[in-house]
Amino acid sequence: MARYTEAVCKLCRREGQKLFLKGERCYTDKCAINRRAYAPGQHGQGRKKTSEYGLQLRAKQMTRRFYGVLENQFRHYYEMATKMPGKAGDNLLILLETRLDNVVYRCGWASSRAEARQLVVHGHYTVNGKKVDIPSYLVKAGDVVAIKEGSRSSDKFKAVIEANSARPAPKWLDVDAQNAQAKIVELPTREEIDLEVDETLIVELYSK
Repeated sequence: MARYTEAVCKLCRREGQKLFLKGERCYTDKCAINRRAYAPGQHGQGRKKTSEYGLQLRAKQMTRRFYGVLENQFRHYYEMATKMPGKAGDNLLILLETRLDNVVYRCGWASSRAEARQLVVHGHYTVNGKKVDIPSYLVKAGDVVAIKEGSRSSDKFKAVIEANSARPAPKWLDVDAQNAQAKIVELPTREEIDLEVDETLIVELYSK
């Protein structure tokens, strides 16, 4: 599967906001946005006029990079969102937010979504008591996600959980730190998703 292998901090600078792709580094003064808050490249500091299409493209790219999904995956989520009741833009973000790798990150069990994706693939988590190693698995209201019994005592998980313990979990997740599990209380609403993007621009882009 194709993956972006260059410096991920460039992606945050290109989008002009933190996408939290580097874990703990994003919360320190070393964050690239704090040091160089302009787009990368030779003409990064130049003033450019952005077309309507450019705004739509940036909204789509920002959202796709925030959740770490490929273009075909993202298009598939959009098609799913259009078939659901409600606003397609809201549905799209809710689908992305309920991916298992994102839930693991939101619970504080990984420093970044990329790390969460890797840990899921390695089979460290269960959903409703069954091992799930698919990062794109979509959780539902009432599901219980947990760290596998054999993984909880490892130094790796202890260090990760301790490093991210100060990061609050969203209200739609009920995290039980003592038992290393979290219940999906309800599906998130648009207001509970902290991505600063105008999702209607994504709908306009794909509607053409």
